[in-house]
Amino acid sequence: MIAPIRAEVEGVFATLKRWFGWNRVRYRGLAKNESHLHLAATAYNMKRALKLA
Repeated sequence: MIAPIRAEVEGVFATLKRWFGWNRVRYRGLAKNESHLHLAATAYNMKRALKLA
């Protein structure tokens, strides 16, 4: 029951790690790392939107 839901979520994290290099944080402090994650997620969503359209 849990595996299909987990597979969808894990796929997103795998993509962020492979394509956008989100293996380690780059900056000191939460604010910069949080904004970097938001930018990576935005890029992922834009790329996905192009693929779905």
